[in-house]
Amino acid sequence: MATVENGPAADVVKRPAPMMMVVIAFATVYLVWGSTYFFIRLSVAHIPPMLVGVLRYLFAGILLLAWCVVRGENIFSRGVVGPAFVSGFFLLCGGNGILIWAEQYVPSSLAAVLLASGPIWFVLLDKRQWAVNFRSRSTLAGLVIGFIGVLLLFSERLKGGAVASGVAGASGVAGAGTGLPGISSIALGVLVVGSISWAAGSLYSKYHSAPVSNSVNAGWQMLLAGLVFLPASLVSREWTGFHFRDVPVSSWLAIAYLVTMGSLAGYSAFVWLLQVRPATQVSTHAYVNPVVAILLGVFFAGESLSPVQLLGLVVILTSVLLINLVKYRKKVAAAVGVKLGGKDVAGVRTEAGDVRGSGEVRGAKTSEGMDAGGKGMDAEGEAAGVEKE
Repeated sequence: MATVENGPAADVVKRPAPMMMVVIAFATVYLVWGSTYFFIRLSVAHIPPMLVGVLRYLFAGILLLAWCVVRGENIFSRGVVGPAFVSGFFLLCGGNGILIWAEQYVPSSLAAVLLASGPIWFVLLDKRQWAVNFRSRSTLAGLVIGFIGVLLLFSERLKGGAVASGVAGASGVAGAGTGLPGISSIALGVLVVGSISWAAGSLYSKYHSAPVSNSVNAGWQMLLAGLVFLPASLVSREWTGFHFRDVPVSSWLAIAYLVTMGSLAGYSAFVWLLQVRPATQVSTHAYVNPVVAILLGVFFAGESLSPVQLLGLVVILTSVLLINLVKYRKKVAAAVGVKLGGKDVAGVRTEAGDVRGSGEVRGAKTSEGMDAGGKGMDAEGEAAGVEKE
């Protein structure tokens, strides 16, 4: 994976991320996280939600940091704990923690619908990229179309009163229709807060992570989040009447999957992608994950895919293409706008700036959202003051 120097001043990519690694990371985030809704649901059926967070992130953090030590990395680098705590709190406690709690009271499919609003919050909260995002019709259209696609995907379930089919959690409390008609509505509202928290934590991790490897950053984020879940579990008195011996094997297997695939593989890939790809592009996982959840249900749980849901799936994939299209256009424009082979390209205007006959690019954005900062590019294509998005 690419070596990235992180920090609040500038995020400079020392060498480009290998395309194959980017593809593998996106595939991991898309496919693995699409399956975690089911495994979270399976785990909270017999284990209290905050305890699920403790088990998942405490073990995952310890394992990942131990692996970093084996590789000879310094996990106690100066300034790593503070930013990791903030990122881990908003991402894993505020984002995933809320999801874990809410899946006691709302179906996982409905939770996926609300969390699919994540890319919208990325665009609204990423102040550094407002000038770029709000000028890109493809990005904005992709975000809107993607959310419409998710609503189409679950429209039949929403019309059928999905909220009324509450889920019995580890606490023995069921959702709406079982004596607590208001708790599912509260859970839906809290899920929106969780989606905002996830976007805020992602952006903070992108711009303020300590200058250490992404594995060390992710390890500390998960370990610290697990430690936050522990007092939350004690304060909520989840341990009252709970016994580990009563947990079936299926729930333990679900926890194992969440630790290894959901956190070690999926979350590590997500943190790395935030450093090498635009945040709005990484956020498309919120659209693809529900699609994966539906497909897994069709092929492995005997669920059916209606024509309306199939249309929603196509619309979602179209939105992902639109969001990525603007990045491709910028890449082509940058390739045309700079000197190639020692030859000047005069009078060519890029998407976000103009190119002078001397090869100087003023205020132009490259394919990865890099800003030439008005400092120009020389004949060899070397940029001064280039910053990653």
